[in-house]
Amino acid sequence: MNEIGVREAPAGTEAARQVDVVVIGAGQAGLSAAFHLRRVGFEPERDFVVLDHAPRPGGAWQFRWPSLTYGKVHGMHSLPGMELTGADPARPSSEVIADYFDTYEKTFGLRVRRPVDVRQVREGTGGRLLVETSDGVWSTRALINATGTWDRPFWPRYPGQQTFLGRQVHTAQYPGPEAFAGQRVVVVGGGASGTQHLMEIAPFAASTTWVTRRPPVFREGPFDEERGRAAVALVEERVRQGLTPLSVVSVTGLPVNDAIREARASGVLDRLPMFDRITPAGVAWDDGREVAADVILWGTGFRAAIDHLAPLKLREPGGGIRMAGTRAALDPRVHLVGYGPSASTIGANRAGRAAVREIQRLLDRESPRNGEDPEDREGRKGREGHEGWEARESAVVA
Repeated sequence: MNEIGVREAPAGTEAARQVDVVVIGAGQAGLSAAFHLRRVGFEPERDFVVLDHAPRPGGAWQFRWPSLTYGKVHGMHSLPGMELTGADPARPSSEVIADYFDTYEKTFGLRVRRPVDVRQVREGTGGRLLVETSDGVWSTRALINATGTWDRPFWPRYPGQQTFLGRQVHTAQYPGPEAFAGQRVVVVGGGASGTQHLMEIAPFAASTTWVTRRPPVFREGPFDEERGRAAVALVEERVRQGLTPLSVVSVTGLPVNDAIREARASGVLDRLPMFDRITPAGVAWDDGREVAADVILWGTGFRAAIDHLAPLKLREPGGGIRMAGTRAALDPRVHLVGYGPSASTIGANRAGRAAVREIQRLLDRESPRNGEDPEDREGRKGREGHEGWEARESAVVA
């Protein structure tokens, strides 16, 4: 072992540090997985590492626009083992959740390494995976990929897009409504982000135009457990087939609240069908209609950030990774949490727990690692400190 307890690779093998599990990403899904690894006895920096490319704790939340206050966040579930309570609803969600994640990491001693960019994951020797990063190479027996979507904003392509003389902005760079004061803004996208942007911008902009590919679906009434299960099942079916996952929100519809009702009544949420092309001065339809614009704001969502897994050849012809629960169907060593049906905060919590359970079974079935003393493996199976960890968790929850 080196000075911090990480096992180095045996002489003659790849120059990589060895662990049982590498967790990529320290957002909701990654921290949930790390918590459950610790809970069953895996030790950070000895048995597993968490690698995060962000500069500080907070996952993708740290990059959210300042006007998205905590009170506007829909459906934020606490991480396992520690509730998020007493947050000021008027404070930016980026600050509230970054502070919460920071406290969480410290409370449970998760020792997240950052900033670390994961460049690729490829096959190693002896059934191990090699995780190549900006901080060197890790050799692992199992991988939990929790990279989310924030790093892959989806920019649709339309004829004439390069000729537009105004600004084009994606949700990922949304600066807040004041930046659009006095401007003519076309907002593209029928999801939660697009509608939130539109309603925020409307009081500041000279004009707003909302365009979507499909008519938006507004959902009245409570979103009960039965509806939730049905929505998740639709997303699960896609990933079982190896298709690119839809967001859960895309199949649940937009929940109606007082702000939505007011915006619909005032005409802010009057929607036009998707334009056919972009012109230097705005957008245009084949029926002759044109709308002048200074800004096109693309609220068109994100795609899963999984390009670093490309060497493992997990993608199916449908463009996605075929899943069996949290596990990649083509490789039982690889788990994706926060992907497809587990992309919500509560889904990420559950997926982290499920992935750890499967990894436990996988590692218990395997023979000891190359060069490892079998007695050392038996010692890890009954890792010391487990009872103290359970007591600590109970104290935190209480």
